[in-house]
Amino acid sequence: MNVIETHGLTKRYRRRLAVDNLDLTVAAGDIYGFVGKNGAGKSTAMKLVAGLARPTAGEVVLFGDPERGGATPQGLSRIGALIDGPGVLPSLSARDNLVAKALALGLRHAGDVADDLLALVGLSETGPKRVKGFSLGMRQRLGLALALVGSPDLLLLDEPFNGLDPEATRAMRLALVRLNHERGVTIMISSHVLDQLDRLSTRFGVISAGRLTAEFTDEELHERCSSSVRLRAAGPERALALLEQALPTASFRAEPDGALVVTGSSLDAVSAACFAAGIEVRELSQQERDIEEYFVELMDAGERGGEAR
Repeated sequence: MNVIETHGLTKRYRRRLAVDNLDLTVAAGDIYGFVGKNGAGKSTAMKLVAGLARPTAGEVVLFGDPERGGATPQGLSRIGALIDGPGVLPSLSARDNLVAKALALGLRHAGDVADDLLALVGLSETGPKRVKGFSLGMRQRLGLALALVGSPDLLLLDEPFNGLDPEATRAMRLALVRLNHERGVTIMISSHVLDQLDRLSTRFGVISAGRLTAEFTDEELHERCSSSVRLRAAGPERALALLEQALPTASFRAEPDGALVVTGSSLDAVSAACFAAGIEVRELSQQERDIEEYFVELMDAGERGGEAR
């Protein structure tokens, strides 16, 4: 089942088109990494899904049911969101903020709910300290805890790693993975910290100029960015012909400087094939395609209206 589906979702602010005919899907159990540059439309799209903004055109379907799960109270009540920073009561403690929200939602044992969530996000030791004295990272963690009040089935997080130091970032990431694995919470998360998204996301969507330019799984991402072998040889045309015969399952790409890039074969296999064919090797190295570079290519291609390789 898809927890989120958008169909032709569009949002215009006067002359600016923030979200343009967006079609995306987030399946139950996904940790969906939503990637895009500043101003690409990530936050606006998430606000539309959360019911915090009205679309100019198109629709959002939540939990696979357009009648009961669309932008209705029934569907929206199953969502927790941290978008555009946490909404907190600065004169209260973290615990009191959580208790206040739990009571507003009509939850029983509000104090126990608050204590469990403080432990989950690492704020148990803040005691009576008022939120106005919190650092940005502490506010982010409190925002996550507030989004989790009521045990939502879907969590929408916009830049949750902002202001977190490496230790807090790791704790946040592990908490999200636990929520997904142990409680079955589906998570849609946007972030500029691509290495963190890569470590936790199971699927990705790339948005550029308000349009979705690509969707793919974690496995597909790593397959596209898998290691390759760079080869410089005397007589590159002859080397290419011989290697295509010796390595029929591999793919080959000629670089402008005359080097060959071989994917789908190991360094040892390419080296052995060169030796067996009598190819004079001048350079042989293994290289990894940078994941961040690949995402930037997709975003740039979306702005140009093309596709990245």
